[in-house]
Amino acid sequence: MDKEAGATQTWPDRIITQLDEADRRAQALANSLTIEQLNWRPSPDEWSIGQCLQHLLVFNRLYIEAISCALDRQPACPVREVEASRISAWFMRTYVEPGSDTRRVRSPRKIKPNARIDASVVDDFLQSNQHAKNLVRRAAAYDVNRIRYKNPLVPLVRFTVGVGLELTWKHQLRHVLQAERVKQSQGYPTQ
Repeated sequence: MDKEAGATQTWPDRIITQLDEADRRAQALANSLTIEQLNWRPSPDEWSIGQCLQHLLVFNRLYIEAISCALDRQPACPVREVEASRISAWFMRTYVEPGSDTRRVRSPRKIKPNARIDASVVDDFLQSNQHAKNLVRRAAAYDVNRIRYKNPLVPLVRFTVGVGLELTWKHQLRHVLQAERVKQSQGYPTQ
């Protein structure tokens, strides 16, 4: 996204646009796949397209619930932009955003995908993203730079709601790109 276009969008619109883009790419990538293609892995230590989508689905479910609970009983107080602390920005840059400098880490057991994925994963992921978009709309009424949520994966780490919503779409971009690379891998079944 170019900086001029991003400057005219509010933070909720920007995040929803990114989630819409993840939906579009996931549908384009996986809607017409056979079960074999959805579950094909480039190597035993790499995920299939279906596993990437299921990982995002489970991540969404955990984070949406945690962030939603953090908003309960908070006073309305909207903010103009999401502001990440230096530590939060470093974390996103280092572990979440796609890029050559991003560190690859093992996923926590709670969000590891199953060995075999059902074709419903695409629709389930899209539905979870609809819930994420609804949460972004709800969060727009709050001070997302002040309210913190209990991290469902690392309970000692508490990010702000705004950072959690940013993490969600950046995490999706990372794994949608990973899934797109699977489809381009040598040996990928084309039939």
